[in-house]
Amino acid sequence: MVFEVIALASWVNAMKALAQGYTVHIDEFNAESWYQIIDDFDDANIYQTWAYGEIRQGHRNLSHLTLKRTDETVAAAQIRLFRVPLMGSGFAYVRWGPLWRTSSREGSIEVFRQVIRALWNEYVYRRRMVLRVFPPFFPDDTGELTKILQEEGFSSVQTDENSRTLIINLDLSLDELRKGLSPSWRRHLNGAEKHNLQIIRGTSNELFDEFIRIYDEMWQRKRFVETANVRQYKEIQEKLPQNTKMKILICRVDDKPCATAVCSTIGKTGLFLFGATNELGMETKASYLIHWSIIQWLREEGCTYYDLNGINPTSNPGTYQFKAGLCGKKNGRDVTFLGSFDNYKISVSSLAILLADRLRHRRHVTTVPTS
Repeated sequence: MVFEVIALASWVNAMKALAQGYTVHIDEFNAESWYQIIDDFDDANIYQTWAYGEIRQGHRNLSHLTLKRTDETVAAAQIRLFRVPLMGSGFAYVRWGPLWRTSSREGSIEVFRQVIRALWNEYVYRRRMVLRVFPPFFPDDTGELTKILQEEGFSSVQTDENSRTLIINLDLSLDELRKGLSPSWRRHLNGAEKHNLQIIRGTSNELFDEFIRIYDEMWQRKRFVETANVRQYKEIQEKLPQNTKMKILICRVDDKPCATAVCSTIGKTGLFLFGATNELGMETKASYLIHWSIIQWLREEGCTYYDLNGINPTSNPGTYQFKAGLCGKKNGRDVTFLGSFDNYKISVSSLAILLADRLRHRRHVTTVPTS
């Protein structure tokens, strides 16, 4: 069969009751109020920012939901809507959400259940859409959360997301992190530190333009398949508030740019987004100093983890070796996201949407939500 077995919860014909004391608020926010909301969540990330959703999907195709317990916001989700013409339906996609781990208190498993239920009520029951959530969970620390998704009628689906990554533990001291580098990585870092390299860090459009120039030089040299539009990220940068802007690091030698990186530090996890080196950067091993500078800076910012954002030893062995050397055997771990989970009510439109998604997955055509 084309489709996997649908969990019984997808057949429910009535809204699911929330636990006592919880209330849901939908599309009552503007960009400013949304940033104030996500600022309180340790699991906040760039994919849940208003700017990312607006540039990627358009303002009219965004929806926002918060869950309150009494008067406190305990969960939030930005939903990107992919409408299918003539069907009156489509995808409701939550990337790296919902947010439920707040800075003021430990995240509650029950909060996660309630916000998942609230999402189902609004986007599956009321709007009759296919709801897809892609939470940043890993198998070894989320058994209970996966169980909740299954109990609430969600089924795991295969998508094109790059689901394997390396996570570095920033609670380790700098001395421990340096000792934990692979021997070759540490040797290249030592060499880079002898080249009188200078690291510039900031958020300005000028620095982003400089990053793009180095990135374009690298692309001309390598002609790799681009998985993200760096110029689109510059548009996102222009709309982000100052405290959520991506950080650009430029490495220079004798005032000449040679390497660059872009990362995001919303929430407690630093996320590497892009990196690029030109020929001068390759000669000076500047990328090693860039990433070591990122680690130093993230620790100063109070981040607990550094996500190197995707590895693929088969299709991109060079990048894998670089990131694996930075992670070493003790600095972090090689993990795989649990991936996406779908929930929907059986209908002609939902089955047609899922069939289109399955065909898209087989043909590797990026026309439905994967990023």
